[in-house]
Amino acid sequence: MNDDNAADRVIQDLRRLAAAAGPGARLPSVRELTARHQASPVTVARAIRRLVAEDLIEARPGSGTFVAGRPAQHPTPPDLSWQAVALGPGIAGAEVMQALLAIPDPGAIPLSGGYLDPDLQPATALGAALARAARHPSAWQRGPVQGREELRAWFAREAGGALRADDMVICPGGQAALATAFRALAAPGESVLVESPTYLGALAAARAAGLRVVPVPADSDGVRPDLLAAALARSGARLFYCQPLYANPHGATLAEQRRPAVLAAVRAAGAFLLADEYARDLTIDGTPPPPLAADDPDGHVVHLRSLTKSTAPGLRVAAIGARGAAGARLRSARTLDDFFVAGPLQQAALDFVTAPAWPRHRRALRTALRDRRDALLTALRRHLPDLLPTTVPRGGLHLWVRLPDGLDDVEVTTAAAAEQVVVFPGRPWYAAEPAAAYLRLTYAAAPPALLDEGVRRLARALRRRPFGRGEPG
Repeated sequence: MNDDNAADRVIQDLRRLAAAAGPGARLPSVRELTARHQASPVTVARAIRRLVAEDLIEARPGSGTFVAGRPAQHPTPPDLSWQAVALGPGIAGAEVMQALLAIPDPGAIPLSGGYLDPDLQPATALGAALARAARHPSAWQRGPVQGREELRAWFAREAGGALRADDMVICPGGQAALATAFRALAAPGESVLVESPTYLGALAAARAAGLRVVPVPADSDGVRPDLLAAALARSGARLFYCQPLYANPHGATLAEQRRPAVLAAVRAAGAFLLADEYARDLTIDGTPPPPLAADDPDGHVVHLRSLTKSTAPGLRVAAIGARGAAGARLRSARTLDDFFVAGPLQQAALDFVTAPAWPRHRRALRTALRDRRDALLTALRRHLPDLLPTTVPRGGLHLWVRLPDGLDDVEVTTAAAAEQVVVFPGRPWYAAEPAAAYLRLTYAAAPPALLDEGVRRLARALRRRPFGRGEPG
């Protein structure tokens, strides 16, 4: 299904119904629109938000959607539905990724996002590094297609010593590295195992590569080794995607006592473990365990590390590495994708991470993230104590909060948007049916005072009317 066309169909349907009905008339529910147009709940919610912004309809939390008091007059939109036939099936997961990356409306408080608040980004130091890089004529030359050797050597050292510079390839961000890994290490139609829940960008990339995504339950100590071994045996998968440190969205770190069992299960199956170390520089409490690659003598771990999450969205520099034939496959796939990452950007990244500014930034970021995480927890305790997470992550950018029974995460997300606070529903982070209704709340995208106001607005959205079968606390 093409999600953009599905959203257009929902919008056109609601315009027609609103024009035929009087002000205040009830419109079909999200569930009815989902079934009628074979669209996802996220797509329907996005269509409703657009028409709410146009003052054509009203979304009343817990009661439904209604024609606005003064229906707006709109010209008949052009009919682009023919494109659905010409294009065929859409890209799996693209619509959800667009929603995740959408820039919040002015005045909305972001409790969702995957990047640091601009106040936390080392923009001055990065700008200076890029200016210095731009003055070097060599930065504008082609260089090795796998990336600058000094930068690859830095990433290899950071992996714990098991990898060499020649094992690494520089990528334009972690998402590009994921897409490369799924294509290079598995063939279309094969299975890939993922933690459940897991990063929805990984789910989208795996499905775009034609892989069958198989979830493996995780808890507060990370993926369960017993269920991983069973899933490897049952599915025949030869690739397992894992976030061993402050996993997105739930924040768990793979426990020390589980690491040997997870690696043993992968070795026994003759499989690869794609370790996404996106949060290596986002520690808040304590000392993080070493990368999984440091404990891998036989080349089963594929190591991925990005600088983007801990610096700024514009520093799209990451590295992925593996030993043996797997590393060669990754390097070949990256070359086919886009030849190489821009030289000035690579040189600026190297300049930054090898300068005193890098450890200073990491220390300041640790303090700032701790303040914001604790501020979000305090705000939940004050305004929505029922949403306090049972486990507090020791790093990363997010809290994973369970909604009370009877609440629908997509409906809550829509109601929150009406209160000018942006949250993200939990169900897209699951490869199969979600265990319960969750929200992912981000503490890195807004300062502490706004976090409190954002939770207050979320509480107002929840308490204005009951949702589903339950009454929020």
